[in-house]
Amino acid sequence: MTRSYVRTLSTILLDAVTDKDPLVQEQVCSALCALGESQPQEALSACEEHLRQNEKLAHPYRTMVLRAMETVVSSHISELDKATARAVILLAFSEMTKVKDVVCDWQQAASDVLVAVGTRFVSSVMEELLHGLQPGVLPHYFVVRTLANLSVSNVFGTVPFLTSILGTMLPMLTAAKHDTMRGVFCYALQHFSESTLEYLANLDQAPDPTVRKDAFASDISSAYDILFHQWLPSREAKLRLAVVEALGPMSHLLPSEKLEEQLPRLLTSILALYKKHAETCHVSKSLGQILEAAVSVGSRTLEVQLDSLMAALHAQICVPVESASPLVLNNQKEVLRCFTELATCSPDRLLAFLLPKLDSGSERTRVGSLQVLRHIINSAAAQMEVKKPFILSSMKPPLLDTNSKVKRAVVQVISAMAHHGYLEQPGGEAMIEYLVQQCALPPETEPQKPGPDGEELPADSVHAVSVRTLYLVSTTVDRMSDVLWPHLLQFLTPVRYTGALTPLCRSLVHLARKRQEAGPGALLIKYDGHVTLPSPYAIATRLLAVSSNPYLGDGRGAASLGLLNVLHRDIHPLLGQRWATTIPLLLEYLDEHTEETLSQKEWEEKLLVFLRDTLAVVSDNTWVCQLSLEICKQLPCYNGTPQEKSFLYKCVGTALGAASSKDVVRKHLQELLESARYQEEAECEGLACCFGICAVSHLDETLAQLENFVRSDVFRKSIGIFNIFKDRSENEVDKVKGTLILCYGHVAARAPRELVLARAESDILRNIFQCFSTKDPALKLCLVQSVCMVCQAICSSAQASSFHFSRKAELVAQMMEFIKAEPPDSLRSPIRKKAMVACTFLVSLEPALDEQERTDMIHSCLHSVMAVLPEHEGENGSQESLYPDTMHALEDLLTSLLRRNMTPQGLQTMVEHLSPWIKSPRGHERVRALSVSACLLQSFLEHLHVSALVPFHNLGLLVGLFSPRCVDLWPATRQEAVSCVYSLLYLQLGYEGFSRDYRDDVAEQLLTLKDGLVHPDPAILFHTCHSIAQIIAKRLPPDQLISLLLTLFESLGDPDKNCSRAATVIINCLLKERGNLLLEKVPEIVSVLRSKLQETPEEHVLRAAQHSVCLLATQHCEAVVSSLLGSPLPFDSHTCTLWRALASEPDLPAQVLGLLLQKMSRDVPFKESRAFLLSSSPDRVATLLPLAATCALSEVMSVPASAPAVLELYPQLFVALLLRVGCTLGVHLPRSLQAKERRATGSGLASRTLEPCSSAVGALQLALVRGGSEEVVQRVELERGWESLRTSVGHEEGVARLASAMAKFAGPRLPLVMKGLVSTHSSVYEIQRVTSTAFLAELLSSNVVNDLLLLESLLDNLVARQKDTCASVRRLALRGLANVASGSPNKVRARGPQLLTSMIGGLDDRDDPQSLVALEAMAGLVKLLDLVEPADLRPVLLHVAIRIRPFFDSEKMEFRSASIRLFGHLNKACHGDCEDAFVEQVVGGLAPLLLHLRDPHAPVASACKFALRMCGPNLECEELTAAFQKHLQEGRGLHFGEFLNTTCKHLMRHFPDLLGRLVSTSLFYFKSCWEDVRAAAPMLTGFLVVHVEPELRPQVDLEHLTAALQLLLKDPAPAVRMKAAETLGRLVKFA
Repeated sequence: MTRSYVRTLSTILLDAVTDKDPLVQEQVCSALCALGESQPQEALSACEEHLRQNEKLAHPYRTMVLRAMETVVSSHISELDKATARAVILLAFSEMTKVKDVVCDWQQAASDVLVAVGTRFVSSVMEELLHGLQPGVLPHYFVVRTLANLSVSNVFGTVPFLTSILGTMLPMLTAAKHDTMRGVFCYALQHFSESTLEYLANLDQAPDPTVRKDAFASDISSAYDILFHQWLPSREAKLRLAVVEALGPMSHLLPSEKLEEQLPRLLTSILALYKKHAETCHVSKSLGQILEAAVSVGSRTLEVQLDSLMAALHAQICVPVESASPLVLNNQKEVLRCFTELATCSPDRLLAFLLPKLDSGSERTRVGSLQVLRHIINSAAAQMEVKKPFILSSMKPPLLDTNSKVKRAVVQVISAMAHHGYLEQPGGEAMIEYLVQQCALPPETEPQKPGPDGEELPADSVHAVSVRTLYLVSTTVDRMSDVLWPHLLQFLTPVRYTGALTPLCRSLVHLARKRQEAGPGALLIKYDGHVTLPSPYAIATRLLAVSSNPYLGDGRGAASLGLLNVLHRDIHPLLGQRWATTIPLLLEYLDEHTEETLSQKEWEEKLLVFLRDTLAVVSDNTWVCQLSLEICKQLPCYNGTPQEKSFLYKCVGTALGAASSKDVVRKHLQELLESARYQEEAECEGLACCFGICAVSHLDETLAQLENFVRSDVFRKSIGIFNIFKDRSENEVDKVKGTLILCYGHVAARAPRELVLARAESDILRNIFQCFSTKDPALKLCLVQSVCMVCQAICSSAQASSFHFSRKAELVAQMMEFIKAEPPDSLRSPIRKKAMVACTFLVSLEPALDEQERTDMIHSCLHSVMAVLPEHEGENGSQESLYPDTMHALEDLLTSLLRRNMTPQGLQTMVEHLSPWIKSPRGHERVRALSVSACLLQSFLEHLHVSALVPFHNLGLLVGLFSPRCVDLWPATRQEAVSCVYSLLYLQLGYEGFSRDYRDDVAEQLLTLKDGLVHPDPAILFHTCHSIAQIIAKRLPPDQLISLLLTLFESLGDPDKNCSRAATVIINCLLKERGNLLLEKVPEIVSVLRSKLQETPEEHVLRAAQHSVCLLATQHCEAVVSSLLGSPLPFDSHTCTLWRALASEPDLPAQVLGLLLQKMSRDVPFKESRAFLLSSSPDRVATLLPLAATCALSEVMSVPASAPAVLELYPQLFVALLLRVGCTLGVHLPRSLQAKERRATGSGLASRTLEPCSSAVGALQLALVRGGSEEVVQRVELERGWESLRTSVGHEEGVARLASAMAKFAGPRLPLVMKGLVSTHSSVYEIQRVTSTAFLAELLSSNVVNDLLLLESLLDNLVARQKDTCASVRRLALRGLANVASGSPNKVRARGPQLLTSMIGGLDDRDDPQSLVALEAMAGLVKLLDLVEPADLRPVLLHVAIRIRPFFDSEKMEFRSASIRLFGHLNKACHGDCEDAFVEQVVGGLAPLLLHLRDPHAPVASACKFALRMCGPNLECEELTAAFQKHLQEGRGLHFGEFLNTTCKHLMRHFPDLLGRLVSTSLFYFKSCWEDVRAAAPMLTGFLVVHVEPELRPQVDLEHLTAALQLLLKDPAPAVRMKAAETLGRLVKFA
């Protein structure tokens, strides 16, 4: 039985091998392997039988079966008996040799089977293979190949056969005429030779240790003759390569005499193949093996071949290496192995050949030669030991090579030399210098173009390789320590090695620390015999200078400071302790920043502080003077790096400031003035900083040197001092003047204040004044910058208040001239900014400016800044902060002027200057003007000091100017305007006597409103504007109100429409809030409004005027309503305005609303008409009177004043409008209105669109809002209920959303509303019954109906509606009854029987063909089951379970989901108290629930998870319950295979008797319409089989199951076929 069933399974699977899907084929093979895992011999026999019986099976499928067999054999070789092995061997041999032609995949698979069997049954395999190796007959291709592979996989088992195999095979070599056979013979000889060599190398483990190399010499020699003499000359490239691959290992087995004899010809032939083959890796590998064999026997003839060998191999090493070609890389490795063998036997000849090529030939030749040299230095160190001087001397030409690839190769050679002691020899210093030179290469400027032959450059640059090499040599090669130290120090100071500073410093730090460890306390630098080493002053200067740009060169700042720290004793003995504290702080600062975040100014200042601290610690004038001299000496070295040179100038100033020798200071300052390059801007700035820093300690000497230079001929355009300026033009002289002026400025800025004040006019400004008559922009900038510095120094002096500046007016006039000379529409230089800063300082000095001078200054500065055009984003990035800085300078200047006249009139004067810019049509000018105004007002407020209560008489004018700008088109202008109003209100409070720190709650609200002005939405802006107006109205004094209004009336004609609208908003707000104060002024105000309405026909002005003057009381309400209702639909804007005006009077809204309700209900809501004679259903057309009444209701209720009236008529309005919404679903406008709307649209006229249902919904929303139920509207809107309410599909849902919101937020309104809706149960309109039922049903989900004592009557009404003829009404009635569970759960028990009866009646509803009533009943039962009495539930439990079971497999997702979830709740309701009949239903539902976990719809799968969790306890199996709880949690992903496996394991362990039932149920789902469920069904069967005990096999009809699975193997879905194949593999459990 076992044998036959396994055969059956195997047959089915083997028949499925021909599946078209590769994944299914793979699964079939896996299933076959699974059978083989359980019963390997039986599975192998089945495969063998299948292949024998199906001779016509195509070879791709035969290949798959053979591969499965090979897998089984490999895994279970120890379990096979000889008979099975014999059968497999015979089959595999037959498959392999069945066709004489070579069919690779098929025959290779058969060959692999033989090789796998041969690992244990080598004799049997060999016997069969030898049958195919008959003397005199050419064997099959794969017989030979299998022998070769077998010899490798089982060396010890095969080698003893090799002598006989070779004896049989060798005579066949001459008979092999085809290249394919010759190639496989070569393959065999190669592997036989390799196996033999491995056998001989491991004789101690071999079964026959007597085997000797000589035993194979004769046969290999004979084979060699044929391969070399007959086959190697073949034209077929593949054969030649096969021969070459064989000759390599064969050469080791040749007799030494023959190898010696054949070597010349052999090498010549091998080398010749380099020209015939593009891929030469195998040639090189074979050549290496031959050379290794020749060297091992001490061949003498090899010497004769050396020249040709080296030439050929060198040509190979020079082949360009492509990163994507592993064959070329491997070839180079093999060629280098060949060179190793040549270096071993003939090092002199090799070097004589190789070294001359370093200075000749192409780039490839030089690079290749260097690669070989590096390799033999590493691999043949013993032979190269005595050749070191010769090799070093030969490296001179490559050191001069400029090619990047050659450089990279040279660096690699130097690295090899360092490891083997070459650099310690004479000439090693040149190698080190070369390495440092390459480290200094700038990476970004290295050649990046392809080489001359098109190949790409190496990925690593010369710089990167050199840096890495220098560091590795310094840190890992111990013998290099004495070579590199202190030799590397001499590369620190030369500028040409600047790029190498970072790696140099890092290497020197490592070397220095090693020496410190060896000899602590000793000096690291010994200058004896090292005259080229830099002095301590040079080292300190150099490292400090390059640290000023710390992130260049891969972080040379940190590296330089680190080296300084290590060399502290050599720099000066006293610096160790201080630098141990200060340098780590500098390094920490660098670590905290990046190149982008570091402030260059702050960093340089830290370095200068470090230098000053160092000089203070040393406190040795001689040392300081030497350092100063060294810094001056290095200055010219930095001409190419202006920033570093500028920093060095500051270092000079710092050092001179610490020097006590006045003569040294004067001498150096003079030299600096004479040698400076005045054409370089950065250098001029640095020189000026130098003088300023020096002046801190030596003011007199500094000024004296500047004075001497000013008196020189340079300023008179003559020869100049020491003839250094003899050829300079006027422009060049201006450069010198500018630098000297900057020097004066920095001297004034940095020198002690008490000394500067006395010399400001006499010594400093006197020389500056001489240069004001210039037109050169650069000189102007220097002038204003220096004036700024001088003025700031004067103002910051303690005696500034008593200082009388005699030339102040002259200086101010000159600054004004500079400002006026600047272009008014562009900002290209900081001249005007600097000039205004200077004026700011000058204003505060005595004597004070007269009024005309003040006016001219304000006017000139405003025109110079305000009109500048805004820069486009991204332009002039270098001057990005210039405009903001200029604006700040203007603000500071105007503020300083205002402080000289802190009165309302002074403020008014300033604002008058700004007023044209505030009203400018250009937005950027308005922004600037408002910004300056806000700044001035804030300053005025901060410095306000009121000694007596005085009126702020111009408050109204100022507020009227600024307030309309709060809705300017530019957001910045809006915010600044609010800031101005805010300051003005506090100014008023200040003048009223309030303290400066007083905070007014009303005024503070402006700050909150200010943030909202960023929003571009006009509605938000004008709402904010209204709020601002309210604040103004509350805090404005009565006497200022009329001036404010008159100013705002003028703003109605503002060209900026936003500001005009803002004026209307503020006016109306003021009239409303403060109109009681304007009794005498009303005629004037009305007159102005009327005139403005005529002048400005803008819509916003019209609305404002109507709102202000047209609210009049009216009579004859019914006539007005009737008349307005007769207006054409849709209502135009004026009609709507009148409707809204009716609601403004307190007594009218209730009357109007009552009349409109009567009009709306008087006529039928729609009329039915057929648009076409053949139309299936009539169209519904709205009647005009109810439609017009609905629109009018909307307009009236849109006015807030209508709220009391709406509240009074709340129930009537709500019920009427809700039913109106239902009646207008799908209702169209009359044709006349449709045509009117089309004409309005076509003519482009503005017209209100009219849609009956939307109008009703809008009216209902307004009724709720005005009735105090805003929360209802908001909640329904949030839930998108209003949108649903308008559509036929979503109407019920929309009504439910509305009812829910009403129950939550409008409970007290419900009794009267419900009373009105209950009466509609007899309505003739079905849609009204549906709408009212949906509303009442949803009310029951809230407890409010119980609280209001409405529950019983509502339940009775819904029970009565179960008999309605409309299925929708019956369905909604069931929904309402079920909602009691959530709204009034405590009432369910009392009404339990009635509710259950209703639900079961819904399940049995036969008048609903779509079963929607039954679906609602299932959903209702889910809600009720947990609340009803168990005694009420038990009688119906089984009936419900049976009734819902057919829905499990319904085609509709909703029914499957609802029924399965209800099934889960049924289980939950009877936990621990189940009747046996119900447990049977649970067991019967297990398989469907498990399989529907793979349902394509997520709600169904979720319902299954819940149902299974609920079923678990009723099965009374803790493990199964725990598994359900663990895997089936909601919201967590499910690994279905793992879960099903676990479930089946527990089921079969605790309920083994269910096997047959579960399998038969799963068989039903083999035909499911859902692919995933169909695939899950065989999975369930397979896992059940895996975990069941074999003795339960009789429960399963294996024949039926196997047939069903076999049928599934033909399923159109590949996933199903895969699972079927997998399950068939598992059925071996029953075998």
